[in-house]
Amino acid sequence: MVQEAEWLSAYLERKPPGAFDYLSTTLAERLDPRQIMEDAKSVIVLLLNYYAPEIAHEETDFIIARYAYGKDYHIVMKKKLEKLIIFMKAEAGEIRANAFVDSGPVMEKAWAQRGGAGWIGKNTLLITKPAGSFFFIGIILTNLEMEPDEPERDHCGACNKCMEACPTGALEMPYTLNPGRCISFWTIENKSVIPEELKDKFHNRIYGCDICQDVCPYNKFAIPNNEPAFTVSDDLKSIRKEDWLTLTEEEFARIFRDSPVMRTGYDKMMRTVRFLMDA
Repeated sequence: MVQEAEWLSAYLERKPPGAFDYLSTTLAERLDPRQIMEDAKSVIVLLLNYYAPEIAHEETDFIIARYAYGKDYHIVMKKKLEKLIIFMKAEAGEIRANAFVDSGPVMEKAWAQRGGAGWIGKNTLLITKPAGSFFFIGIILTNLEMEPDEPERDHCGACNKCMEACPTGALEMPYTLNPGRCISFWTIENKSVIPEELKDKFHNRIYGCDICQDVCPYNKFAIPNNEPAFTVSDDLKSIRKEDWLTLTEEEFARIFRDSPVMRTGYDKMMRTVRFLMDA
């Protein structure tokens, strides 16, 4: 995976100090699945649609990325993968298989492209020609030898809408993300003070972003998900910008119970809210 190694190395060079250090320490495993499972022979890629056709809030309210509208995708998709593994073992006998959902040293997007599930677009996200990019990626490593699919080719063409739409300029070049300028980084991963220069560029995003996905032409074909666990709650639909000012930690826990938002936590979320309220 020479190309992937070059991409990951370039990404790590652009990361803010102290961020994503785990990527460096697990580089060998990410480039070779046999470092994770010694007898791995196949990588199975599965996509789970999370597209919600309506944004939970108006543009004048604070906005949360679509992937966090419902229950934690790590749990939801992991259960589905584990069921598939049970089926595989029932059909193929005593095989080994391990499931990963954004939780292990696996390059999900690279394997998804190699397996024909989509291509990595200029916004650095996996895009599928029939239905866009609002998908979670699940990976199963197995010692079951399977016939490989053909890799998907790039279909971005001359389109640069994602790069042009990014308000912070995080997409510096095609297929290149500067995490130090990405709204998703500063609202989810960041543990330090948000740079003042970005204050008026968040467009009311307080958790994640979606802007580069919303403008992608292929997401015109996105199909609403039918996963009950990803249903937008009435509480999330009803909260408005002014409500955040008086939101208690108990209310936060109730609204975002079992949501990926809990990963960020109340204190960090409110810090972002206060940062944007002062803009």
